[in-house]
Amino acid sequence: MSRYREIKFRAVTSFQRRIGNPLLTRLPQQTLLETTGRKSGQPRRTPIGGRRFGKEFWFVSEYGDKSQYVRNIQAHPQVRVRIRGRWYVGTAHPVPQDDARARLKSLPRLNSAAVRALGTNLLTFRVDLLD
Repeated sequence: MSRYREIKFRAVTSFQRRIGNPLLTRLPQQTLLETTGRKSGQPRRTPIGGRRFGKEFWFVSEYGDKSQYVRNIQAHPQVRVRIRGRWYVGTAHPVPQDDARARLKSLPRLNSAAVRALGTNLLTFRVDLLD
């Protein structure tokens, strides 16, 4: 990773971890992804932007496998997603062959713009919902 990308990654993730995520997690209509911590085994909630299409929920990770929630998914693919205040259980799958930039065009605009602007290693995910 280039020095610029590393500095950008550290600055953005530090802001998200300390300020953005704690605030967004409290909003009742914010979409949340709940993973199981790969080391702690504890539930970890991350605000994300994505969209449900039938029994699938799609989202794009800004930093691919550098994201902590992606590492949690790799260890434990069973997740929960809160969509419009309701929790759904599902299994998350990375879809590396998907064109993440094209996928962002079908997802919520504001989040997609932030992911495009801040992301350095975009990776698409599909969650197969059980409910």
